[in-house]
Amino acid sequence: MRIIAGNARGRRIDAPAGNNTRPTLDRVRENLFNMIQTRIEGAKVLDLFTGSGALSLESISRGAMSAVMVEHNRIAWETSQRNIASLGFESQCTLLRMDYRQAISDLLEAHDRFDIIFLDPPYDMIPYDMLLSEVIQLMADDGIIVLEHPGKTTPPYPQETLRAVKERNWGYCGISIYQQTNPVQAEEV
Repeated sequence: MRIIAGNARGRRIDAPAGNNTRPTLDRVRENLFNMIQTRIEGAKVLDLFTGSGALSLESISRGAMSAVMVEHNRIAWETSQRNIASLGFESQCTLLRMDYRQAISDLLEAHDRFDIIFLDPPYDMIPYDMLLSEVIQLMADDGIIVLEHPGKTTPPYPQETLRAVKERNWGYCGISIYQQTNPVQAEEV
């Protein structure tokens, strides 16, 4: 795996060993970042199921202000920690080792809000609409949620609070991007 663009372009990052994570392929990540490129500069990023940290680290490389990265799995967390250090992004990244529910609770208590929220949960983990309902509370008014899900599917989402603004599929994996239905002066993705 490598960082595709920005100040760390071409630098290699590790993927966690084992079968517990599913790193986003470089070509999928490149297409994803092409879709959201106008939103990255200066953004506050939340990556709830960070795995290797590739999405957060790509964001920082491309000009995001900061990233909060959450990972429960010890091996994936350690891999993210090494990747952050190898790129020299320690001052911009906060890596938390905890369950996503605890992270959501702690971030809400701290009144944190994010411009970009990446969600790449295990495909069989929980219903997507429930997860999206929980994380919408952490969105900045004009923020977006980027959900990775099984390809050729349309995940359910809370249509009363979110609207799907872009959807793409690459074989086994799909990406859906959401905005709030009634945001304050939201910029279209």
